Amino acid sequence: MLFTKFSRRFPIACYGLVISLPIILLLLAMMFGGLWAALAFLSVALLTTVMDEILPAHFTKSESPEVLDAADNLSMVLAGVHFLLLLLGVRALSMSPELGFWSTLFLFAALGHFFGQVSNSNAHELIHRSDKLLFSLGKCVYISLLFGHHTSAHVLVHHRYVATPQDPNSARLGESFWQFFPRAWKGAFLAGLNVESARLRHRDGKVNPIIHPYTQYLGGAVLMLLLALLTGGLNGVIVLLALSTFAQVQLMLSDYVQHYGLQRTPMENGRYEPCGPMHSWNSPHFYSSHLMLNAPRHSDHHKNPMRSWPSLEITPGLMPVLPRSLPTMATLALFPRRWFKVMDHRVAALSSRQKTRRSGSPEI
Repeated sequence: MLFTKFSRRFPIACYGLVISLPIILLLLAMMFGGLWAALAFLSVALLTTVMDEILPAHFTKSESPEVLDAADNLSMVLAGVHFLLLLLGVRALSMSPELGFWSTLFLFAALGHFFGQVSNSNAHELIHRSDKLLFSLGKCVYISLLFGHHTSAHVLVHHRYVATPQDPNSARLGESFWQFFPRAWKGAFLAGLNVESARLRHRDGKVNPIIHPYTQYLGGAVLMLLLALLTGGLNGVIVLLALSTFAQVQLMLSDYVQHYGLQRTPMENGRYEPCGPMHSWNSPHFYSSHLMLNAPRHSDHHKNPMRSWPSLEITPGLMPVLPRSLPTMATLALFPRRWFKVMDHRVAALSSRQKTRRSGSPEI
């Protein structure tokens, strides 16, 4: 197929093209409303599902320096686009009554999906980078969505304790998303706070609130709410809170789906076996992988958290694969009975396979 051949020859350009479509439609929706708002929503919802079903599975990766440099440039551009869309979105939704009810609803849903799927995936990539500028951009994206603590909780807690009871963001077998969300949100916030405070005590002998990362996260959230107030008045604050909640739900759905029911085996010394390819669910679907910067290649990300997103890979047979694309499974997770029916027997089969594996490398 022409599209997949183009993606192999010009990988970053292909990612950019896929992500550009909802960006263009969102800008048109904010200016004109009506049909553009509906198209913007469809571009991040129905179109993704349809294209994932039509296009072949996507396993291509690239490690060339040119591609990795281009990926960093794309990530920086997407961070800038995020802030533009967020400010314009708050203004449009709070100060444009001419949009009408349906246009407002479609625009809100489209922006929420974009922030939760594209902005989140990009920020997730950036907070894993050693470059201070890239890391700071990712942190600021999360702060703008009133979710700054995820910067600490994800890197310092989730990656260390994934697939164990110590990780708030690993969903337990039989736990619905609606049970998982409040437990994981609160647990991650507190776990990240405790780890960052412990790091400061170890370094300086005390916890200085002035330099505490959570001061940045909470202070940044206050500044964003003030900016929303200046942009759209009280309605602007309500819109920012609503969009941030929508985006956070999208992010937490990804965590829920990608680790549902998977557990690392406890060892005799009280530690857990190392995190391996069997401890994350993956999705090789072409379109959503491009829209989400390969975030569905989750096992490799946990094995190599510093690896740039074009270099991530999926090994079929070794890494668990979801029955449908990540966005589709995230939608299914909103309906617990159906979710359990689809996923629980798959978790049981994987658990049976894990019991036959022999643990090897050193524990955490």
